[in-house]
Amino acid sequence: MKTLPLGLEPVVAPRHTFDENRSLIGLSHAEVAEKLKEIGVPEKQCRMRAQQIWHWIYFRGAKSFDEMSNISKDMRAKLNQHFDVGRPEITEALISTDGTRKWLMKFPDGQEVETVFIPEEDRGTLCVSSQVGCTLTCTFCHTGTQRLVRNLTATEIVMQLLVARDYLNEWPSPSEGRLVSTIVLMGMGEPLYNFENVKKAMHIVMDDNGINLSRRRITLSTSGVVPEIYRCGEEMGVNLAISLHAVNDETRTKIMPINNKYPIDELMTACKNYAGIKNSRKITFEYILLKDVNDSDEDALNLVKLIKDYKIPAKVNLIPFNPWPGSNYERPSKSRVAKFSDLIFSRGISAPIRTTRGEDILAACGQLKSESEKARKKLKTTH
Repeated sequence: MKTLPLGLEPVVAPRHTFDENRSLIGLSHAEVAEKLKEIGVPEKQCRMRAQQIWHWIYFRGAKSFDEMSNISKDMRAKLNQHFDVGRPEITEALISTDGTRKWLMKFPDGQEVETVFIPEEDRGTLCVSSQVGCTLTCTFCHTGTQRLVRNLTATEIVMQLLVARDYLNEWPSPSEGRLVSTIVLMGMGEPLYNFENVKKAMHIVMDDNGINLSRRRITLSTSGVVPEIYRCGEEMGVNLAISLHAVNDETRTKIMPINNKYPIDELMTACKNYAGIKNSRKITFEYILLKDVNDSDEDALNLVKLIKDYKIPAKVNLIPFNPWPGSNYERPSKSRVAKFSDLIFSRGISAPIRTTRGEDILAACGQLKSESEKARKKLKTTH
């Protein structure tokens, strides 16, 4: 048996890389039915056929029409002629020493994104990307050093979940004991700058005729795109996580330029009015601890004051900074991180310290960045 280098797993090669223009993945029921009508399927059959195809894609994980055994051979041939349910090319699949997995996916136009799966005792979290690159340039984030190339389509967003379940052998879709039990839109990109595609993808993920993942199992993380926060609550209703990372406008603007456009007061007001908190759900404030930047006792106490002043039901996710090549920040000491957490806890707000996962494969928070970007830079320096 061939041994693999530590940290690598076999790449599951698709029979063919999917064709975005022909793919039925990422389309709504109505859109699939309309596609069938366009190729001559009798109108009275279109809805039923769309339901069958939907079930095979999202419940059974079919990667080809040939697998759809309850559809006639002639119909399968017709579907193969016009459409596609294949997968993107996986150019790299890595496993961390802690069990975290990272996949680098290449789409038909050659662009690549990273998707991360984090297994835990009580759940499995899939970290999904929404853009190729990022436009926000947060100074502590590796992804922010890669320019924004484009938004991902709904097809490409949904595809990340399908690929993860392929690798985890999680088909047919289980009703209990899922390995992928939670989705977080915390990968590459700002999901609220790709609102329509993210919304469409999440509605497909939540549909009870397929993957059937509850909106309570989905968390969207934003750096604070205030107008779309209101829309997110009304039109998706998923859990909300805010990348806060500072308690005053001066510091936040230095490390997160988006604060110039949407300062803390506007952001906190949007959080206070978020539709999801009407259902006894808390907003999560993510806070990356940067040594000597935002990790003082005063910062901790002001964070508590900020949350209480706006009367937001909340918890705080403390994230010790994850170093990456070329970064200008350091991780605070364990004792400093613990003290920061204790100060918040002692004042009645939950503030767990997130365990760093996947750091050895650059899969931890703030570390995601396409390997292709590094490869292109290397190519430039050798010519």
